[in-house]
Amino acid sequence: MREPNKPDRMPRMILDAHCHAWERWPYQPEVPDPDSRGRAENLLWEMDGAGVTRAVIICASIAGNPENNRYAFARAASSGGRLIPFADVDSRWMAVHHTPGAAERLQLVIETFNPRGITHYMNEDADAGWLLSPDGLGFARLAARHGLIFRLACGPSQLPTIAGLAERVPDLTILLHHLGRVRGDIPTEESGLALLLEGARLPNLYVKVSGFGYGSRRPWEFPYAKMLDVFHAVYDRYGAERLLWGSDYPVVNRFMTYRQSLEILRSCCPFVSSQDMEKILGGTLGRLLGDAESSGRG
Repeated sequence: MREPNKPDRMPRMILDAHCHAWERWPYQPEVPDPDSRGRAENLLWEMDGAGVTRAVIICASIAGNPENNRYAFARAASSGGRLIPFADVDSRWMAVHHTPGAAERLQLVIETFNPRGITHYMNEDADAGWLLSPDGLGFARLAARHGLIFRLACGPSQLPTIAGLAERVPDLTILLHHLGRVRGDIPTEESGLALLLEGARLPNLYVKVSGFGYGSRRPWEFPYAKMLDVFHAVYDRYGAERLLWGSDYPVVNRFMTYRQSLEILRSCCPFVSSQDMEKILGGTLGRLLGDAESSGRG
């Protein structure tokens, strides 16, 4: 196990790039109070305890939450600017997923919610060719014209196609969920790490530093030393300017507490400088959002 790092200071402002908020808990097994487990109020409470200033809600209209966009945007409106919702558009659980008319549906979301970004969940084991189809490119180019951050949930095998999308639509900022879903518990040559590192050549491709528990068959082994090795390789190739920390709350509680999701980066990565830590824990996201204060430009 790695010896925990002791940073000399906390970042001025910590921003969480990946959270969820649901009216009803969407996963199995059921929890004792499924109507409150994933509520936005719980997220704000966790943020307060960990010193997190603002958080992005990744809308996900899954299992009993078909109106998650409306719920998240309503809660964000009453949060005093602390919650920033990114609308779910055409994700894999929707009947319209990868059907004709994606750009028109995105336009409706833009007109309804005026989001700062959108989220699209792929079927992670499927062919990703839709992204480079006329429909997919039309969808992506519309997002780019509106200056939206395009957050993409994908599998490692889909990374070359996503790199192709980044090349074809260079004005689109693409942010990959959970270290591109690269695993630390399988041989490196099978994990997709090389594909993720290859994507670093594209300046509009960003990576979320989150989801450590997904890459381990032993989810109790905090701080996930093999996944820290994956992160180290990604950090060396992408640099802090294209990395963003995210907790994945409340799903992260399957593996660790909200505070631990922060400390796995802040306290267990001695290879990250204090200056770079400030970028990963908020500066990079603040810059993408145009937030001068949190990006360090204020």
